Amino acid sequence: MTTVAAYAAPAAKAPLERTTIERRAVGEFDVLIDIEFAGICHSDIHQAREGWGTAIFPMVPGHEIAGVVSEAGAGVTKYKVGDRVGVGCMVDSCRECENCLQGLEQFCLKGMVGTYNAVGKDGEPTYGGYSQKIVVDENYVVRIPDGLSLDVAAPLLCAGITTYSPLRHWNAGPGKKVAVVGLGGLGHMGVKIAHAMGAEVTVLSQSLRKQDDGLKLGADHYYATSDPKTFEELAGTFDLIISTVSAPMDFGALLSLLKVDGALVNVGAPEEPVSLNLFSVIGGRKTLAGSMIGGIRETQEMLDFCAEHGIGAEIELINAAEINEAYERVLASDVRYRFVIDTATI
Repeated sequence: MTTVAAYAAPAAKAPLERTTIERRAVGEFDVLIDIEFAGICHSDIHQAREGWGTAIFPMVPGHEIAGVVSEAGAGVTKYKVGDRVGVGCMVDSCRECENCLQGLEQFCLKGMVGTYNAVGKDGEPTYGGYSQKIVVDENYVVRIPDGLSLDVAAPLLCAGITTYSPLRHWNAGPGKKVAVVGLGGLGHMGVKIAHAMGAEVTVLSQSLRKQDDGLKLGADHYYATSDPKTFEELAGTFDLIISTVSAPMDFGALLSLLKVDGALVNVGAPEEPVSLNLFSVIGGRKTLAGSMIGGIRETQEMLDFCAEHGIGAEIELINAAEINEAYERVLASDVRYRFVIDTATI
């Protein structure tokens, strides 16, 4: 076991504080990663404040992890000391079910093991990236290409793959009209990736406050959802809409913007239930779908795609002592567009 410094929430809704945690000894197929940067995802806040249900405390959040391998187990073949690597939202799965065998470990039929707020196969709670080091099985680690700086790569391990996966699955590309709802941590990555895929990209945001940013990030158009004329003008326009917002939305209004056979894919996870008149789906053979991160193979594909196209997250680098303030700023939409913790300050 190795004792490392970390920032943890001692209880639901409690401020995060500096502490120490134990990391398991490096096993035969494990790598020890010296974490250099960890992104702050809105889902960290949901879980640390038990917005999604009962959680495990103390909790060390963080599933956007970028660092360097400092030790490798005797059986490790994929990585060596000095390799630049990342860890996303999961650190294990059953590896045997139909979904795992297809590279869809995020949908493991027995339940994937989350990077934090979960229980590993050893019966111990998992602790995330707001820490100095982490030990992970090599099969749940990805390689960060040399073309990506580790700080801007860290948010790709959640925000990047969460938007890349549905864009790829629903065939965003040339000739397709794609809308991204919300221009935050997820949304700004969705815009960059959809643009790089060759789609015509529209941002649908509550206001026009971030319009200049959206256009610089690659959007072709930008509309305010608070303006009723938006829904009149854009009715029946899009092949694909990616909703990144983690608050309840008027899905009926968004579905009205789809073409026949269009899809509205939700990657945000509101804490409250939402209601929907099914005629919004029936009228136009439309699809209301969900998507959750991506498998390990697809996450590596996403990183390679981002490196090829020069895509990293837009970040604000912070010290660990600023985590609680950063949480409040995320809730106030006061970040452009992802906080990243310099873990050297933990």
